[in-house]
Amino acid sequence: MTPARRWIPYVFLLPALLVFAFAVLLPVGMTAGYSLTEWNGYGEQLFVGIANYVELLGDQLFARSFLHITLYILATLVLEVLVGLMLAGLVTSRRGRGVWFRTAVFTPVLLPMVVVAVLWSFIYNPDFGLINATLRALGLDEFTRLWLGDTSTALLAICVVSGWVFAGFYMTIFVAALTQVPQEVVEAARLDGANEWHIFWRVKVPMIRGSIEVAVLLCVTGGFQGFDLFYVLTNGGPYYSTEIPTTYLVRTVFHNGDVGYGSAMAVALTAVVVVCGVVFMRLRRAATERAQRPRGETAEPAAAAMPESTAVAS
Repeated sequence: MTPARRWIPYVFLLPALLVFAFAVLLPVGMTAGYSLTEWNGYGEQLFVGIANYVELLGDQLFARSFLHITLYILATLVLEVLVGLMLAGLVTSRRGRGVWFRTAVFTPVLLPMVVVAVLWSFIYNPDFGLINATLRALGLDEFTRLWLGDTSTALLAICVVSGWVFAGFYMTIFVAALTQVPQEVVEAARLDGANEWHIFWRVKVPMIRGSIEVAVLLCVTGGFQGFDLFYVLTNGGPYYSTEIPTTYLVRTVFHNGDVGYGSAMAVALTAVVVVCGVVFMRLRRAATERAQRPRGETAEPAAAAMPESTAVAS
């Protein structure tokens, strides 16, 4: 159905576009403008051009924060996406079962992240925390640690908490995808002698590749946005061993009062996230095109040319 006037659809889109411009485009533009100034948030703004970005390139702590967030993302790809995939395979292996198990695993996602961080801060407490108390009860006192105060374990401890929270979220995504796998394919694999392990990894997982790719993209982009868990548990410590771009940005703006430099950090972080998203989508599109390409497409021209060359030679 074609509207009588071409401008009518844009009238209906106008309210949403105005909200998007006010909530997203305007803050992005203002942040980009602040990044070109030296400003403490309330005084006079001094235009400095790209000086903040030049200083950012030599900021070793900012570079280390990206290293920490990269390690965090790699760990959560295992603790969240891979564990969520295996949990989904477990709860879908038997129909009609695992309802309470799904609920228990998904419940942490419903909790506010600040509540989760406070809860785990008690678990990691070196004096009366559950982990150290269990180790002492088992006679393994040498394995007790100051988990959030040790530079060698603080980042890993945060990754474990994140995996405990979001594994259920990705499990839900994969359960929805696995339930759409045709049972005829699964039964055919069973008739061919495949066990449940091979059916899951060689039949079901390739058929939900799209959902896995979306989960990986969510995990990567969500990792760059992580803040509250790090802020409550360690606030970048100890000795900046868990400093990530968002905690460093907040400290720069609200503690040091350097809005211009913090805005430059925000612009750089946004650019990194956008580049990661674009690269991921291009790789996904290229992989899809290769999968849809006929297997003999490249070999057919050579095969077709062979009789002609043979005839010329004869």
